[in-house]
Amino acid sequence: MRDIKELKLLANTNRKKIIEMIYRAKAGHPGGSLSIIDILTAIYEIDVDLKKERRSRVVLSKGHTVPAQYAILNGKGVISDEELSTFRSVNSRLQGHPHIVDVAEVDSTTGLLGQGLSLGIGMAIAKRNNKESNRVYVVVGDGELHEGQIWEAVMQASHYKLNNLIMIVDYNKLSSSGPVNEVINVDSVSDKLKVFGFNTIEIDGNNMEQVVGALEVAMEEKERPVAIVANTIKGKGVSFMENNPKWHSGALTDEEYQIAMKDLKNSKEEM
Repeated sequence: MRDIKELKLLANTNRKKIIEMIYRAKAGHPGGSLSIIDILTAIYEIDVDLKKERRSRVVLSKGHTVPAQYAILNGKGVISDEELSTFRSVNSRLQGHPHIVDVAEVDSTTGLLGQGLSLGIGMAIAKRNNKESNRVYVVVGDGELHEGQIWEAVMQASHYKLNNLIMIVDYNKLSSSGPVNEVINVDSVSDKLKVFGFNTIEIDGNNMEQVVGALEVAMEEKERPVAIVANTIKGKGVSFMENNPKWHSGALTDEEYQIAMKDLKNSKEEM
C-alpha cells in the first residue's frame, strides 16, 4: 500500500492516460472514467495483487468506464504503452467494454448495465466455498440503480451475509439519460442500502484520504456485505468536463485535449 500523496499522484497519472486514450480513439466515456479513478486506483494498490492466482477481484459493472481499468493495468505492466494507444481500434484487445477473454485481468466481461453485482455475488460465494480470504469489489454506476437486477442482487448479498463483497456506487449523479434523480430518484442511496443490510459508508469518492479510510473499514468487516457510496464529480480533474453531462461520452478536439492535459498538470503541481 502506498501513502496518500503517492495514491493521489498515481490517480492523476491514470487520469492523463484516460484522456490520452479517448483523445487518440476519438471515442469513449471520459466522465465516469474520471469520476471513479481515485477509488479504483486505491483498490488496486491496496488489495489487488495481480501476481497471485487467488487474489481479490474487481468487477467493473459500469463497463463503459473501462479506460480507467486499462490505465491501471498499464501501470501494472499488463498492458504496454504501445497497446494502450490502440484503445477501441479494430482488432485491438482494448475495446470499449471489459472482455475477460481478451484481457483476463479485467476479471469479468461487462457492458450490459445492472449485471455486474450479480457476477460479483457469484465470485464472492465461490471464494467463501473455497475458503479464500480475499475480496470481490463491484463498481456500479448510480444510473445502474435504476435496474431491478441490482436490487435483487443486493437482497441476495445481504441474505447470504457476503462479508467478502464490497459494492462501490459511483454516485456522480449524471447518467446518459440526464441527471440520475430526475430520471428515477434513487435518494437516499445510503439509507436504502442500510435497510437492505449492508454496512454502508458514504464518502467523497474523489478525496483519497476518505477513499482509503473507507476501504480499510470495508476490509475489516466480518459479518455482512459493505457498500461504499462514493459521491464523485463526473469528469473530475478536467475543468470543462466536470459536472457536464455532455462528457458522459465523446471525443476531444485538439484544443480540448491540450486544456485537459494542462488541467491535470496543474492538479499534480498542487498536490
